[in-house]
Amino acid sequence: MPTAKDLLADNRLLRHQLEEFVAQARENERKLRRFQALELRLIGINALSELMETLLYPDYSTFKWDTVTLILLDPEYEIQRILESQNRKLLEHPTLMFATEPGSLAHLYPRSLFPTLGPYRPRQHAALFPGRRRPASVALLPLVRHGRLIGSLNLGSHAAHRFVRGVRTDFFEHLGAVVAICLENAVNHERLKRQGLTDTLTAVNNRRFFDQRLAEEVAAAKRDAHPLTCLLLDVDHFKQVNDRYGHQVGDRVLMEVATLIRSQLRGNDVLARYGGEEFAALLAQTDSAAATEVAERIRSAIAARHFELADGERFQVTISIGLATFDPTAGSDFDGNQLVCQADKGLYAAKKGGRNRVVNQGVLQAAKPLPAPG
Repeated sequence: MPTAKDLLADNRLLRHQLEEFVAQARENERKLRRFQALELRLIGINALSELMETLLYPDYSTFKWDTVTLILLDPEYEIQRILESQNRKLLEHPTLMFATEPGSLAHLYPRSLFPTLGPYRPRQHAALFPGRRRPASVALLPLVRHGRLIGSLNLGSHAAHRFVRGVRTDFFEHLGAVVAICLENAVNHERLKRQGLTDTLTAVNNRRFFDQRLAEEVAAAKRDAHPLTCLLLDVDHFKQVNDRYGHQVGDRVLMEVATLIRSQLRGNDVLARYGGEEFAALLAQTDSAAATEVAERIRSAIAARHFELADGERFQVTISIGLATFDPTAGSDFDGNQLVCQADKGLYAAKKGGRNRVVNQGVLQAAKPLPAPG
């Protein structure tokens, strides 16, 4: 029969265990509130760039995550283009990474699509956590939609005991699911916005989008004192293509011309179908000489392209390009319409001069003041 001393010891042990259970319950409640607050914030975000910022740079005092990285499946470079169109310089965010092949993410979750917690292993995790200081423990959260892996949210801690294999991952599972839904919603939201700003035939931006970005790019050039160049590009004798081969062939020519132009531009350059067979491009932080080189590469690429018909007949098209540059450091002070007008003069000169050529109107010059009377 247990003595009073034994009963007292048992009582103390039970009380200690109860206190631990209560403390753990309170900690879980606090953790739940933190996760819920983060999830509610994520759910309220529509802009993809803001979603990325919120995920990659959380408040350390809230979660004690030393490193957060994100890798997304982006085979068509759609997400990257969306972020670049929102003036996000991807090179400034090394913790945001992209994969183009679905299989390139599969090795992260070889057994199941559930969060993985445990020690940092260089062979498995080095590519996920760039930087000099590596974490001691990691938590990998799969982002899954409709049974398909679309990315991975990766958390790192300098504390080896922070993420331990075998602990319950309920919070992380829920967070991963919310992030995946928010990511899909943000991309779809951007798609809806871009539908009204995208040319349905060529899949590049339309005139409305170009006009919006023109004012923004001119304002940015003035604010940051960097040059901005406008290109106007027009397919030569395009009516003859339609008359001879039909509109379906003409449409295919425009689609491939748009692709060839885009291939010579940077991701943050603005390309739009300006109307008919005419395209317009804005090259930020690009002076007159560099823009001329880009224009010549576009002209050469299109002139070298052979279009083939179903019967084997082949034909070529050429393009004429006019360009003008706005350079705040050169004393010019013009609005977007004047910039486009000058590029259009260059395009007209290229057409008049024989087509299949680039005419550079140079740097826009500020108007000379009138002489003082008397």
